[in-house]
Amino acid sequence: DQASVRRFVADWQGPLHILVNNAGVMAAPETRTPEGWELQFATNHFGHFTLTTGLHPALAAAGGARVVSVSSSAHLYSPVVFDDIHFENREYNPWSAYGQSKTANILLSVGITERWADDGITSNALMPGAIRTNLQRHVSAEEIDRVRREVGVSETFWKSPEQGAATSVLLAASPLVDGV
Repeated sequence: DQASVRRFVADWQGPLHILVNNAGVMAAPETRTPEGWELQFATNHFGHFTLTTGLHPALAAAGGARVVSVSSSAHLYSPVVFDDIHFENREYNPWSAYGQSKTANILLSVGITERWADDGITSNALMPGAIRTNLQRHVSAEEIDRVRREVGVSETFWKSPEQGAATSVLLAASPLVDGV
C-alpha cells in the first residue's frame, strides 16, 4: 500500500542508520494492488523503492548509513521486463513475477550505490538462503521440491529464520563491511 509507505516516510523523524528492505511475497497467484500493479513487484520492489527513496534525507543525515535489500537467487528466473512489469501483455507466471521483483531489489542496491555514495550511504543486496517461513504459503510442497531439485540442492538446504537473518544483520551492522 503505497499510501501507508508514504505516511510512514512522512512521520519519520531524525537520522536513520540502517534500513533493511525485507518485505516479500513469493510465487503468489496473479493478484493486483488497488493501483492495478502486479502484487509481487508492488510489494517486493515498489514498496522498498518508495520507502528507501523517501527516507533518503534521514539516511544521508545519519552519516554512513546502510541499506540492505533482501533478494533471492530467484532473480535468475527473470530480468525486470520494463515493457510489461505488471504482466498486462504476457502470460502471468508466479516465478517470473517473483524473479523480476528480486532482480529489481538488486538493481535498487546498485542504483543507491551509484547515486548516494557522496551522501555516505552504502547498499547491498543479498540472498539469505532457503528459509521455511510463511513466505512459501502460496507454494505447494511438491512445487518446492521441484524447484529444489531443479537448482540441485538437497533437502538439508533449509535454514532456520535466525540463520537466514544472519547475512542481513552482517551487512547492516558489521564493521567488516564498512564502506562496502
